[in-house]
Amino acid sequence: MTGTIVDMHIHTTNGASDSQLRPEEMAEIAKRIGLTGVNVTEHDRVWDRYTADAFRRENPHVFLSPGMEVSTDMGHIIVVGLKEYVGGIRKCAELRRVVDSVGGFMSVAHPFRHFFDPVTFTRQGKQPPEMTPENLAKMPVFEYVHGIEVLNGANTMRENYMALQVCHMLSKVPTGGSDAHSTSGVGYYCTVFDRQLSSVEEMIQELHAGHVQPGRGLPEGKLSIFTLDDVPEGISR
Repeated sequence: MTGTIVDMHIHTTNGASDSQLRPEEMAEIAKRIGLTGVNVTEHDRVWDRYTADAFRRENPHVFLSPGMEVSTDMGHIIVVGLKEYVGGIRKCAELRRVVDSVGGFMSVAHPFRHFFDPVTFTRQGKQPPEMTPENLAKMPVFEYVHGIEVLNGANTMRENYMALQVCHMLSKVPTGGSDAHSTSGVGYYCTVFDRQLSSVEEMIQELHAGHVQPGRGLPEGKLSIFTLDDVPEGISR
């Protein structure tokens, strides 16, 4: 695989209060395991230009995209292309409008986390939904995003596989990321770009074109693409 291998979902001490991962540690691990890019997704904030430029100077071996994980009324959304947080984007519809205005890209993060635990819904006084790809694909959030995170390091494989099924059903762009908040898990899941990336603008173009695949196994030196054939044990397609 000759393209850029990007962890599309990762948090550092530069902007996430719940992360213990220092940027320099992230860069060191990336070099060691062959991770050639990171889309840093701090919660509701973006690395400023000076922070990003300094990281690039110090770590020329790592392609950097200063992204963001936005908390919205429809869940967490991974965004590429915004240079700062904009008021009002906690509404997913407004986030899509703002992202479109700059030609950015949106991927819903871990869309089915805890969905297979009925307590998740009973605590909210709701009935658990019918857990089929056909039914879950009707969730309103999918109307607003360009992509779906089909590999998330904090999800179960059952949750990830459901995301992959829905992604294929809706013809969305599949992405993968570790959701790492510490040195443990960096690059565990990733997004494999078909070509070498030289700019964030090029990254966004490749995402919109769907020239990416979700990858796993990189830290073990066994990078492979996550496909519908990778049915988790005990799950039927």
